[in-house]
Amino acid sequence: MPIIEVDSLSKIYPVALKQPGFKGTLKHFFQRQYRQIKAVEAVTFHIEPGEIVGFLGPNGAGKTTTLKMLTGLVYPSTGVVRVAGAIPCQRQRDFLKNISLVMGQKQQLLWDLPALDSLRINAAVYDIPEPIFQERLTELSTMLSLGGKLTQPMRKLSLGERMKAELLAALLHHPQVLFLDEPTLGLDVNAQVAVRNFLREYNQRYGATILLTSHYMADITALCERVLLIHQGKLIYDGSLEQLLDRFAPYREVRIELTESYSREALSFFGEVEHIDGQEVRFLVKRESLTQSIAKILENLPVVDLSVNDPPVEEVIGRVFDAGIVA
Repeated sequence: MPIIEVDSLSKIYPVALKQPGFKGTLKHFFQRQYRQIKAVEAVTFHIEPGEIVGFLGPNGAGKTTTLKMLTGLVYPSTGVVRVAGAIPCQRQRDFLKNISLVMGQKQQLLWDLPALDSLRINAAVYDIPEPIFQERLTELSTMLSLGGKLTQPMRKLSLGERMKAELLAALLHHPQVLFLDEPTLGLDVNAQVAVRNFLREYNQRYGATILLTSHYMADITALCERVLLIHQGKLIYDGSLEQLLDRFAPYREVRIELTESYSREALSFFGEVEHIDGQEVRFLVKRESLTQSIAKILENLPVVDLSVNDPPVEEVIGRVFDAGIVA
């Protein structure tokens, strides 16, 4: 049975309209008019227990609004949503104990206190007994490589260490469902890798379900086999990342270095020539004919070096959003 069920979920915000000037102000006061902004429109998807799903979309597409409805922070205008068998907006105690929301641009731990003090408060809120608290604290701090950092004030920690501490606080009560909104925002490469490795290990160890939004495609490619794409409030794709790339990037990029230069006309026999720079050539080759094309190149050209690459994932996703393609 799905742990997250979303059916025809929508959120519409009324936004007041106001004309400039004194006359416009008076009219706005006595005869206020509104227009309807559809932040999320008829979104439907189901997520099974233990899945890690990427939730992608440009700024303003409706990602954060959807996450807030899934966690009960925002009441939906229409539609049905259930998370861990509960209706989120009812904010029942058992539901709140089964979920957690981490937002990379916001923090829950107190700035001037050591993280350990805030974690003890969280343990009291979630009724976690002291022995279990100590056990989970040791386990999670080891997984996150926080060491003795928890006794330092939060303001003394680096951005990466603060993000790790926020994750520890969010997972102290062992939630079934974890919602992550840009968890690696602003982190350096090493910190991003550490957070990804932790999330993968946590998912494998506890079978937690994770819905992840990120503008860093490395987060998505490292953790998610399935992605949801939302554009202008509408869900336009729900499926595997691999199928998305196959569908919207049917070509592979073949780069070769030759011992001598060839004309574009001569090279076009081996595939679509994307670029020539002296003895370096880039071809675009259809995936289904890749093996045949490479064999032809190696057999007929004096190749010094050859590499095959997929087009960047960011480029493929951006192309989908620019076109507004509905899958």
